[in-house]
Amino acid sequence: MDLLLVLTYTAICVVIFKVFNIPLNKWTVPTAILGGIFLIGALIFLMNYNHPYSEISREYFVTTPIVPAVTGTAIEVHANGRTKLKAGDVLFKIDPIPFQNRVSSLTAQIVLAEADVDRTTELSKGNLISQRDVDLSITRFENLKGQLQTAQFELDQTVVRAPTDGYVTQVALRPGMRAASLPLRPVMVFVHDESKYFIAWFRQNSMMRLQVGDDAEVAFDGIPGQVFAGKVQMVSPAIVEGQVQPSGNLISPMTATYPGRLSVLIDITDPEFEPYRARVPGGAYAQAAIYTEHFHHVAIIRKVLLRMSAWMNYIFPFH
Repeated sequence: MDLLLVLTYTAICVVIFKVFNIPLNKWTVPTAILGGIFLIGALIFLMNYNHPYSEISREYFVTTPIVPAVTGTAIEVHANGRTKLKAGDVLFKIDPIPFQNRVSSLTAQIVLAEADVDRTTELSKGNLISQRDVDLSITRFENLKGQLQTAQFELDQTVVRAPTDGYVTQVALRPGMRAASLPLRPVMVFVHDESKYFIAWFRQNSMMRLQVGDDAEVAFDGIPGQVFAGKVQMVSPAIVEGQVQPSGNLISPMTATYPGRLSVLIDITDPEFEPYRARVPGGAYAQAAIYTEHFHHVAIIRKVLLRMSAWMNYIFPFH
């Protein structure tokens, strides 16, 4: 964007030299260059500090890796990447026979254990056995009930369902494949049907100016020539480069070489964006600018430059 400002100033200088027939000599040319350095430098300083621009912006979305709660052989795969799903729709099924056998076995054992509890209770009334024997039979019965509940839960988990409304992608599972709960190897990725999160990454130089509620504009690479209005919804209070997690290693200065950027959540409120909202894919790349209340008259330059960048999106290299 700074290059666009330099090119614009150069074009203005060329027009002025041509229209007014200003001669090119050792006085006029250095004057134009020095004037450009001071003028453009001042504008860039004011804009970058008060109306920051981010060339690194993206729409983010939340996914859930689908890992079955039980291990078994897949017998049916219902989900595919072409169909929207509702919460509770079947994604795939695991062979339930081993789990059903476990439930049936425990059910039969519980019947015997319950009969044993009744028998030992009656015997204890006649002082034919000790209370300890009664307690042991009751304990066995309760343990079997707990095991049955666990076995029934595992049987239910052989049918894997959609956690929310959404759709799946990267469906690598096929009938006959082994789906394992451990190690964690997702068999598909579930994308939730919810609003995406547009985050712009800004340099820390302007962090004292950024506030919730500031006006913002966004230009997607995939929508050339269009700029959409929005509002700053949140300025992250933390930068990932400063994150520390418990480990056996001490903090090293080598990890502090990269300053990191502020993440700013922008809510695109422009009504003209609505026809594009469903068409913009998650992860779409964009440019963004924020207009603070300081030096508001300078914001017009940033707006012009952002629109020039948006028109530049029509031009892209062929690979």
